[in-house]
Order: sequence, then C-alpha cells, then structure tokens
Amino acid sequence: MSSHSLVAVAVEVGTLSALAGGVSLVVAVVYRWWGRERVPEGIALLLGLTAVALVLNTEQTLKQVLDSGGGGGIDEWEAARAVTTFTASAIVADLGRRVGDRGAARAFSEGASARFDRELAQVVRAGGRVLAVTLPEDVDDIDGYDPVPVETKEAFAGERFVFPRRVTVGELEDRIRARLEDDYGVGHVDVAVTADGDVTYLAVGAREAGLGPTLAPGAAAIAVQADPANAASAGDVVQVWARSADGEPERVANAEVRAAVDDVVTLVLDADDAAALADDVAYRLATLPSAPAVEREFAALLRAADETMGAVVVDADSPLQGSVVGALDVTVAAIRRPDRGVTPIPARDTPIEVGATLYVVARPDALRAFETAAANVTAPVDAVTDASVDSADD
Repeated sequence: MSSHSLVAVAVEVGTLSALAGGVSLVVAVVYRWWGRERVPEGIALLLGLTAVALVLNTEQTLKQVLDSGGGGGIDEWEAARAVTTFTASAIVADLGRRVGDRGAARAFSEGASARFDRELAQVVRAGGRVLAVTLPEDVDDIDGYDPVPVETKEAFAGERFVFPRRVTVGELEDRIRARLEDDYGVGHVDVAVTADGDVTYLAVGAREAGLGPTLAPGAAAIAVQADPANAASAGDVVQVWARSADGEPERVANAEVRAAVDDVVTLVLDADDAAALADDVAYRLATLPSAPAVEREFAALLRAADETMGAVVVDADSPLQGSVVGALDVTVAAIRRPDRGVTPIPARDTPIEVGATLYVVARPDALRAFETAAANVTAPVDAVTDASVDSADD
C-alpha cells in the first residue's frame, strides 16, 4: 500500500472518468444534431469506455496483472484500481450522455436548428464545397396531371437539399426532380432554378400506378377465361369468340391482349364490350394481323409517359407567328389552322398563322416555357439556361 498514492490514483480515476464523460457528451450532441433523436445509451457508453481503455492500454495492463510475480498471483491493488476506473468512467459517461443530449435538444430545437443549419450551409457553401437549395413554401399543381396530396406537398415545402457545386442549371433541376420523385413519391416535377441556385417555380403532379393510366379514354380492362393462341403476347389484337345459345360460335368483341397466365387473359377493349363479357364463360381468342387504333395507342402511351400535351393559341402579338413548325423546341402533334381543319403531325416547313392552335407534346417545364414564349411574356432566362449554377458567385 505504501508504494501507491491514494491521491494519485484518485486523480487518475477522476481524469479518465472525465474523459469518458466528455466523449459521451460529444457523441450525444453530434447524434442529436445529425439524427434529430436521442443517441442509444449503449453507443455512448461504449465510446466513452473505449477512450478510457485506449488510455489504460487494457491489453498490456491485464498481461502485467496476470504475469505479476512470475505467476505468483494477481495484484489485488491493480485489479481494484482497474475496476474502480471503469465503474466511475461508466457512471460519468452516462451522465455526460444525458447532459449532452439535453443540451443539444434545446440548442437544436425547430427554430434554433433551422438557424444553425442555415449558418452551417452558408459556411460550407462559402468554402466552395456544396450548394444548398431551398424549395419554396408554395407548391403548384401541374396542369394535365392528378394533384399531389396536400400532406405530401407540406412534407417537402421549404425543405433544403444539398448538392455538389459546379453543376449546370439543367443538372441541378434534374437532381431536384430525382430527389422529389425518389424521396416523396412524386410522379412529375416542374422546377425552375436560377443561376444562383434559387428555386423560382415548383409544381408537381401525381403518377398513377397500375394498368389504369395506360388505358385510353373509353376503354376498360377485364380478366376472362380464354384460350389464347400459342404465340399471342401483350399488344396483340384479338377477336373474342363464344358459343351462342344454339351452340354456334359468335364474335363477342375485338380486344387487345395485355397479359396471359395459363387460361386467364387480361384484355383491353371498349367499355361497352367489356360489360358483355361474363366470368363463367370460356372464350376463344383469334389473333388478328392488325395493329390497335393509332389514337388509342397514342393516348395510352401519353398517359404513361413523362410528357404531357398542351394546346397553345397563336395570338396576333405572339412571336410565333410567321415561323415554321420545325423552328420550335417542342414536338407539335397537330395544328389547327383557321378554316383549314386539323393537320396531324405537320411537316417541319408548315407555317404558323395567327389564330392557329398548336397541340404540343413536351415535359411540363418545357411546355410551361413554350406557353410563356408564345404569350410574348419574357421568361426567366435562368429557368432555361444551361450555364453553371455557381457562375454568378464566381
């Protein structure tokens, strides 16, 4: 006992306990800031005691204790000192975890957290590492698509996304679309971003899932018992045959095959013809060497695609008058010219006249920019430019 100083041991135990408490406190603060929740108790204690173990060099200490005296026994004083150190460190580490989490919870409350994050984002952005983009509080709906639920809009309204710098405006808009589609399940996104990374416009639309969105207006899908041809596949046009009351075969309807599993076939056909099919009749299918109606196929593809259709009327003051279809940046599916009817898929040299109606197919952002240009309204250059986002800062 004389060779050991109780004061020195107490100071060592207190110092190591303070180290464990400090490590646990820092872990609790960082975890609360990063994950917005309390750090698990085991993680904080483990990291705090790990710091103590590294200082004590546990492996070497245990070896010295076990080998002390050439195998003559264990030094009871060293064992008691190690146990006391780890016990006190565990208690102080748990206390540091509680204090750190409680203080971080107050510091990173909703108002303080937003202020802290803004300051941090400004510091990191000034260092040239990332670009913080804040979404607007007001989110519009895209015309032509089903509206996104209000709860979903509120979930991402005002949110801030962080992206790498040195990206173009177009790349930044694509990344924002991808984040909203992947993280919030939004089907369509129309966004406009300035060269400084400010979002000037944001609109969203829902994308329906399943077979319904691919059906043309007036069509229905129904599953029936049928005997399709051996080589029949999705997209084939077939005749649906059944036996009449007198036993003679009769044609019930024409349909399109969408799927076939054993003797169950999913058919797409007119809604009136679908009502005439029964679920207790085994039908026979005859494949036809013809394609579906062009207008039905176009409507089905358009409903499932990212693009949408819009109609733009060319006024007398529109800058589009006098130009040709091939000079436009959008796809013109049809044009209705005054006193000339509708021309589908007009040639590239078709002139655009005053009073004409253009039916264009484009992504929501491109369609919005085209409508703005057709109305002779100056569109924000930053919404369509492909310059680097951080060029203004440079």
